[in-house]
Amino acid sequence: MKAKIYKPSKTAMQSGYGKNDFWLLEYMPEKQKYVDPLMGWTGSKDMHQQLKLKFDSAEEAAQYAKTNNIPYEIQEPKPRKQIRKSYAENFAYKPISEDSK
Repeated sequence: MKAKIYKPSKTAMQSGYGKNDFWLLEYMPEKQKYVDPLMGWTGSKDMHQQLKLKFDSAEEAAQYAKTNNIPYEIQEPKPRKQIRKSYAENFAYKPISEDSK
């Protein structure tokens, strides 16, 4: 059972990065998911998929995986372009130029 260590991205409902300063250790799926024939729900017999462990740093998560003999891979977060724009700029008057007509 292999695990991945990653820093989760912010959700669409968040405007800042206040609650995203942690790393997750999550197990990769081992068994295939199936559709329940009666209800149509998706199920799995792999109980490790339900386990997510939070750590303060990637090194702590890697150390935990090493001490528990869990093979792992670390996925580095992709840098995000910072847009510095105020809310008022959405409604600012911008004259239409002759080039855009």
